Amino acid sequence: MTIDLSQYRQDARGNLVSVDNIKPIDLARDDFIREAFAKVLPLREQMKELKAQQMADANAFVDLSVEQYGAKRSVKGNITLTSFDGKLRIAIAQADVLHFDERLQAAKALIDECLNEWTQDSRAELKTFVLQAFDVSQEGKINVRKVLDLRKLDIADEKWQRAMKAIADSLHTQATREYIRYYQRNEETGEYEHLALDFARV
Repeated sequence: MTIDLSQYRQDARGNLVSVDNIKPIDLARDDFIREAFAKVLPLREQMKELKAQQMADANAFVDLSVEQYGAKRSVKGNITLTSFDGKLRIAIAQADVLHFDERLQAAKALIDECLNEWTQDSRAELKTFVLQAFDVSQEGKINVRKVLDLRKLDIADEKWQRAMKAIADSLHTQATREYIRYYQRNEETGEYEHLALDFARV
């Protein structure tokens, strides 16, 4: 017996459910979402290809510009290109993707001990700031910058200093990413405004 799969939908558990047993509104919702993704996914691929091409073209131009002086770029870095009339700007930036290893847990344990040992009259906002540094996002990730900001606090406590060393020792560069951003100058304010290329900001 051959099953006509067009008459079934797979549910979240992977089970095949007959369309006759699915509410019309649920079918309509499923159709809408699939049609939307059918349009969005190819666009995403086009944007990935465009980004790669734009990065290659921008780097090729910078190499050409550097060669005018008989030199060659040894290291890629942050670069800003501005149109002749000053109205358009392209910014190429590199950023390290940082992560912590297991030694961050040692830092957290030492910091917890510090917070417990500090007197009751310690500033509540300081404790809140310290604790928030280790908040985990919905994706299960710790904000690297918030943790690193703890090292800027001028606290002489020996245990605190050990915690800061543990943070420094646990930090690693996972990868380096290149970004390309586009800006247009606002004629009224003179400020360069970021040209958003994601749906949330358009």
